[in-house]
Amino acid sequence: MRMSKMYIPTLKEDPTEAEIVSHKLLLRAGMIRQLVSGVYSYLPLGYKVIKKVEKIVREEMDASGSQELLMSAIQPKELWEATGRWENFGPEMWKLTDRNNREFCLGPTHEEYFTNLIKNEIKSYKQLPLNLYQIQTKYRDEKRPRFGLMRGREFIMKDAYSFDTNVENMQKAYDIMWKAYDNVFTRLKLNYKVVQGDTGAMGGRVSHEFMAMSDAGEGLIAYCNHCDYAATDEKAVVVYNLEDTKPKELETEKVYTPNAKTIEELVDLFNIDKSRFGKAIVYTVDGEAIVVIIPGDRELNETKLTNYLGLSGHELEMADESIILDISGANKGFTGPIGLKKGTRLIVDSRITKMKNLIVGGNETDYHIKNANYGRDFQGEVVEDLLLVKEGDRCPKCNETLLMARGIEVGNIFQLGTKYSEGIGAKFLDENGKEQYFVMGSYGIGVTRTVAAIIEQYHDEKGIMWPLNTAPYHVIITIINTKNEDQMNLGEKLYKELTDIGVEVLLDDRTERAGVKFNDRDLIGIPIRVTVGKRASESIVEYSLRTSDEKQEVDEKEILELVKNEFKKANLTIR
Repeated sequence: MRMSKMYIPTLKEDPTEAEIVSHKLLLRAGMIRQLVSGVYSYLPLGYKVIKKVEKIVREEMDASGSQELLMSAIQPKELWEATGRWENFGPEMWKLTDRNNREFCLGPTHEEYFTNLIKNEIKSYKQLPLNLYQIQTKYRDEKRPRFGLMRGREFIMKDAYSFDTNVENMQKAYDIMWKAYDNVFTRLKLNYKVVQGDTGAMGGRVSHEFMAMSDAGEGLIAYCNHCDYAATDEKAVVVYNLEDTKPKELETEKVYTPNAKTIEELVDLFNIDKSRFGKAIVYTVDGEAIVVIIPGDRELNETKLTNYLGLSGHELEMADESIILDISGANKGFTGPIGLKKGTRLIVDSRITKMKNLIVGGNETDYHIKNANYGRDFQGEVVEDLLLVKEGDRCPKCNETLLMARGIEVGNIFQLGTKYSEGIGAKFLDENGKEQYFVMGSYGIGVTRTVAAIIEQYHDEKGIMWPLNTAPYHVIITIINTKNEDQMNLGEKLYKELTDIGVEVLLDDRTERAGVKFNDRDLIGIPIRVTVGKRASESIVEYSLRTSDEKQEVDEKEILELVKNEFKKANLTIR
């Protein structure tokens, strides 16, 4: 393709709205443009990258035995009501009404839709197992779209669904998809980890996330270098080591603590460690107050709390000061578990039940209570683990130290069981002629998010550094002076020779200054560069790679072999 004919609106400066590297470079390289917040157009270069990621995904999905189809993005309300997700999915679901007042959504995912299709078509165990997938645009009305393609309101996703006769066969399908995902992300040259994930709105008991490691990632993971344990911070089990001593329970004592509302202020006042406090957090669910007590040196994991309560995240809200005053009789910052208004729901992390002589809020403004003990002074619903993991915690598998890192969730896999088949009423006849519900799995890859993840891992201060198999073009030929006949003739000759053997070539034949051309080629990140300049009359060109500062002058006859070698190293074939 000739750059003089292409639509590549590159930018010299970082756009003010872009916060992370991939967002900045996608905009600057002329690969995407924002329409409204969270909604983007994919311009020619960017769309070529998307298609290459899709191609790798398709090849591995097809090789795994999955079959591609395409469903509508518009889904009727009735399907989602059948599984309870019309209300439970939350405000991210984009809902609409047609001219006949029938309600629909723009699909954020397609479990219900696929299950309904199978319900009407698959009747016998002899037709199973079955795995179907699509690559399609999804819609989620994000409260705060940000980071470009990382968190948008419209995005391209590969979603697949497996249907099996029993749990054992579903687990086999799960393992097959795991392997396919490993193949996809390995071929995409991503540095990634597979971690235990929370099932969230998808349901089911088991899920894993494929996280591309990046400081720009919104996901935080805990992992162990001494064993294979790895989990998202939402899922990670917290091993909280308590003192072995069992002190005597002391008498409670009310202490005047004026204006000491935070754990930090109380630490200064009492001159003791944060772990000696019982921290209260107050929420509301449908207007009803819930008080949660955790150790003062830890943070509450809201995902673990909502899972215990059987809620979606959007249903849990921080209580306002009027509710806190109503249930405790005190201003915010002085709530505790002793003497709450009758009927107030109290939930306690299990570690609190094993700690002695805690300091807790006194449920009276400017007062706290010393020597509070679970069982004697207060009781509540005990939950095994409500804490958020932090670096330095012990590994729940081998007891070594956990490390923390950020990652971008590029893929996820779920063992759904029969949640959706029961909701939709999708059954088959087993070998004994009895009706059984399909046992399902669900598997997603964020295609556009993966493009952003590649850039986060492959860039420098000059621009993008695409791996060869995802680059919009393999080779860029830069003609320094398009008015020079020798340079133009040699550039055209190399362009044709490379194109003829299946190499995707970008010919920079623009009448721009050399500096502009060099900056643009660094920015858009084409892996292999050929510069045709003043030695064109001698058939000498400059050859270099985007990933290296090394440049070499070579005879133009060597270019084909040099390019073929790069393809060989990347395990790619050309004619």
